[in-house]
Amino acid sequence: MPANVLILGGTTEARLLAAELAARPGVLVTTSLAGRVTRPTAVAGEVRTGGFGGAEGLAAWLAERRVDALVDATHPFAARITAHAARAAATAGVPLVVVRRPGWRPVEGDRWHPVPSLAAAAGALPGLGRRAFLATGRLGLAAFAHLSAVHFVVRSVEPPEPPLPPHTEVLLARGPFTVPDESALLRRHRIDVLVTKDSGGAATAAKLTAARELRLPVVVVRRPPLPAGVTAVPDVPAALARLGLTPPPATA
Repeated sequence: MPANVLILGGTTEARLLAAELAARPGVLVTTSLAGRVTRPTAVAGEVRTGGFGGAEGLAAWLAERRVDALVDATHPFAARITAHAARAAATAGVPLVVVRRPGWRPVEGDRWHPVPSLAAAAGALPGLGRRAFLATGRLGLAAFAHLSAVHFVVRSVEPPEPPLPPHTEVLLARGPFTVPDESALLRRHRIDVLVTKDSGGAATAAKLTAARELRLPVVVVRRPPLPAGVTAVPDVPAALARLGLTPPPATA
């Protein structure tokens, strides 16, 4: 049983896992937050804020603190952090568990336009609509800054950083959101196209249902791939099993 676990957090899964580990006698759990949110949700166990100084700094921290297991439970689009975690774990000789909630899947009635990046999403927008609900978070908005013919409604937990598109309206809100709320937002702002990352999970999925019911096109940015040789588990129970803290599921 690992006695000292470092979680790279910021997601619901990270908070749930920290609570599970902190409740177990003899387990020390530390959650590392990037510090991009000024009022993060409370997390069980110890919390540190800020970066490590890249993969090398993280590897040194793992060795210095004698960490037994590293859990990457960051956002599915935090590709740099995941790459650093994989390199640091290999350098320090520490087991790595990556938690990634399953991505969304289109259903009948969806009008999805999958794209590989935010830049590709910006390229697809002019042909799909003129009033876009941009639900991709506050980072990466520079990819859309050149689109002067599109009016953007941007939703994020914290105020976005410039550069922003010239016609941008910012909504500060934290999920989860309901389908009626999302439908009302889309109607109120006369949205004719939705842009989202494939974050997965239920907290922000209501906008997809609302867009389907209103027959709106949805530009979906696909997730970046995991580093070579790295696999992920889908949820907290699977992460606990990978850590050896619960029996693995029975196989047929």
